[in-house]
Amino acid sequence: MAWQILKIAALFSPKIKLFVKGRTTVFEDLKKAFSPSDKIVWFHCASLGEFEQGRPIMEQIKKDCPQLKILLTFFSPSGYEVRKNYEGADFICYLPFDTATNAKQFVSFLNLELAIFVKYEFWPNYLLQLKKQQVKTVLVSGIFREKQVFFKWYGTWMRKVLQGMDTFFVQDTTSKLLLNNIGIDKVIVAGDTRFDRVFEITKQDNYIDFIADFINDSYVLVAGSTWKEDEELLVNYINNKATDKEKFIIAPHNMKPDDIKRLQETIQKKVVLFSEKEGKDLKEYQVFIVDTIGILTKIYSRASVAYIGGGFTKSGVHNVLEPATFGLPLIIGPNYAKFNEAIALLREKGCFSIRNSEELNPLLTRFYTDDTYRKSTGEKSLNYVIKNIGATQITINSLQLCEKN
Repeated sequence: MAWQILKIAALFSPKIKLFVKGRTTVFEDLKKAFSPSDKIVWFHCASLGEFEQGRPIMEQIKKDCPQLKILLTFFSPSGYEVRKNYEGADFICYLPFDTATNAKQFVSFLNLELAIFVKYEFWPNYLLQLKKQQVKTVLVSGIFREKQVFFKWYGTWMRKVLQGMDTFFVQDTTSKLLLNNIGIDKVIVAGDTRFDRVFEITKQDNYIDFIADFINDSYVLVAGSTWKEDEELLVNYINNKATDKEKFIIAPHNMKPDDIKRLQETIQKKVVLFSEKEGKDLKEYQVFIVDTIGILTKIYSRASVAYIGGGFTKSGVHNVLEPATFGLPLIIGPNYAKFNEAIALLREKGCFSIRNSEELNPLLTRFYTDDTYRKSTGEKSLNYVIKNIGATQITINSLQLCEKN
């Protein structure tokens, strides 16, 4: 019934259309991608964030066990559409809708050595079939909170779903204790594989020639994934407090041309857009607006300070680990309560939360004028990342997958 409703909804929603269309030929495509003799490790991720958590384990398995095939599935179009050409997997597709028929066909067809679900994906029919077929199934980078249905008096059925997992690799001891309290004992506190992923980013080539030309060895604040509320505060500082020697790179979350134009027109300093940069002497501009996607991480590598957007929205602050791994002082808005890494960085004093211009402006001024303070704050961010790396190796060592193959 739910699948039929989605098919109707697809007529009116481009995102749901992708969700439905992407699942129509999955079984035919799987038959072309794998032979019955292929030994497969299946990774399932809800979306892009979970992919980044599963990625270090995928790549380590691929490195250590090249004879194994990697199948990567996504639930959401926002994950699949971005990573459908990822070279670390042998085949990438949407996960067929969680029905008993789909799950039986999916699991029975594939010669699965291991099924890996990332963070919080629990599909009852798939877990039941995996257990029936005696396929080892694990959760990696899991995180649990007391408010979740598993830990409520009415969560008996969902607790049975969890019991379909063989091992839980969780991020923290709180998650372990919660699972232990409902009778689940095969729990290993491994940490969060995102730390391994973001730390690896520092070792790659992050140079972008036009960003280097724009910065021209100047102090630069990089504001990533900003929303309107974030941008209003930043523009207030740029227009009223910033010196001519400070530079700013703003990468908005929303790429709609009208919103980019609105942002550009509110700034009273010289502004250049990524889409209009060709043929211009970029070092002559003070503000660079990144109206494209896919380069923010590399831009963070050249920042002096990072402002991470989303902290004034209901969904909350965006990824703080990517700028933290480059040893940057971080600034975020007030909505961060659901993000453990943001809370930890605030506690470590590598990050500051602001509510208004009265709190942001003096902080930015101090970071610009006090090199020692800025660098020591950034070191706290980097140290937080470094002391949390290692989840990938703990997981790989425990799985002993490659030793068996």
